[in-house]
Amino acid sequence: MNIRNTTAIAIACISLITASGCAVTRGQSTVGSYIDDTAITTSVKAHFLENKEVDGTSIKVETLNGTVMLSGFAKNSTERTTAGSIASKTDGVKSVRNEIVVRP
Repeated sequence: MNIRNTTAIAIACISLITASGCAVTRGQSTVGSYIDDTAITTSVKAHFLENKEVDGTSIKVETLNGTVMLSGFAKNSTERTTAGSIASKTDGVKSVRNEIVVRP
């Protein structure tokens, strides 16, 4: 459990550091909305790492104006559905586009 928490924190820090320079160029109208989207993305990724049914390292999460887009690969349809459900239940998420592909 300690490794998962450390990994989640590391991912959150890396995401905030690498994405901090492109605030309004991604389509957000303000820096505040960019920060909100970054917080949502970090929160969704942390929830993925906490859940044993979802491989959070295989799923990419992007957020724009509260809409979360999930992409990447899942082992089965249950993992795909669970990832979408986790994302939709995260605070601040307005909608989810689940583009995760199930590997054969």
